Amino acid sequence: MSLFFFFLVPGLPVVGNLLQMKEKKPYKTFTNWAETYGPIYSIRTGASTVVVLNTADVALEIYICITHKRHRNHRYTLRDNVSSQLHAHVKKSPNEAVNFKKVFEPELFGLSLKQALGKNVEGSIYVEKLGTTLSRNEINEILVADVPKGATETDWRDFFPYLRWIPSKNLEMKIQNICFRRKAVMSVLIKESIKRIASGEEVNCFLVCLFCGETLTTEQMTVSVWEWILEAADTTVVTMEWAIYELAKDPKRQPTHIDIDRVFKMYNYRNVCTKKSKMLVDATRLGRNTSQLPYLNAVFHETLRKHSPVPVALTKYVDEDTQLGEEWKPERLLEKEKWDPMESQKTMAFGAGKRACAGSLQAMLIVCTTIGRLVQEFEWRLGEGDEKEDTAIFTNHKLHALHAVIKPRN
Repeated sequence: MSLFFFFLVPGLPVVGNLLQMKEKKPYKTFTNWAETYGPIYSIRTGASTVVVLNTADVALEIYICITHKRHRNHRYTLRDNVSSQLHAHVKKSPNEAVNFKKVFEPELFGLSLKQALGKNVEGSIYVEKLGTTLSRNEINEILVADVPKGATETDWRDFFPYLRWIPSKNLEMKIQNICFRRKAVMSVLIKESIKRIASGEEVNCFLVCLFCGETLTTEQMTVSVWEWILEAADTTVVTMEWAIYELAKDPKRQPTHIDIDRVFKMYNYRNVCTKKSKMLVDATRLGRNTSQLPYLNAVFHETLRKHSPVPVALTKYVDEDTQLGEEWKPERLLEKEKWDPMESQKTMAFGAGKRACAGSLQAMLIVCTTIGRLVQEFEWRLGEGDEKEDTAIFTNHKLHALHAVIKPRN
């Protein structure tokens, strides 16, 4: 808010700067003021204050959401850790397929914890309500993995609606147990974060934002933070695994790395394979140059089209001939002469309108930049017997974890 008032153009009492804007083309007046007061300044139009932006860069900073910058280092760490683990695997077992999900999922879960609570879980935590000590993998199981399992449990009463009055105790107890375990773990994690905040430690996370807003009950706060963790850790893993699977299944589509190299040279970015490649994975710069990486974006959106990470609806009746794109084909989004980002939104993978997914930008940044780095660093091909596209019941989670054979590029 300080910018709005430090550069306030001098005016008259009450009317402010209204009498100074006699020019029929106000932008000329604004341009003249910019030479004196800089690219961003405020003017008074009666009782209102108006902020004037005079350069494209300033307008971009204002109109494009850049709150993701505060967590940029966490995303750097995620990519560095995944890359390091894959290189270590190749060095130790060059001919053995790597379980991609086993490498990527813990790192993404750590990222979601840092963003939601300000800190990753190091080692283990004791949960009094459960009477046990949990490792980070067990916490991930309770907060993330148990949810789709509970959602896909079969209730026999769905097949006999007239018998719904009969209780299904086994199912109800399973769901209640999942909820109880989740609340118990979240309660401990939130209490630990509150202690750090109370001690004066600088904590930059979603939980702090909740404290700054309206007063929430403990239940509301617990659910809000848990949803943040779930959204960041679950669907992104699914999308990432399917994207790597499709690229590994058809290595001819991996020249994506050539496209990326070309753009980095064009913008003088450092090579993504180096640890100092902050310019490459800078989310803002990647967002600005999306048009320069159309194939990488097409890979992301085509994966969402064919392998939506959210539960798939039950079969519906089709009353007319419908053409379905069964093949995973990123090129379908590039058939026009000019890349149109709106073409990729037709699948509504993130919803639309006021209820659109708030994490869509982060998902795109994580998946696109991680794919870009991994494809630049490694050649990917499927492990033996991993050609099937089996999914888990009514979700698009891969039924069997992706095993890929990787080879470092020169």
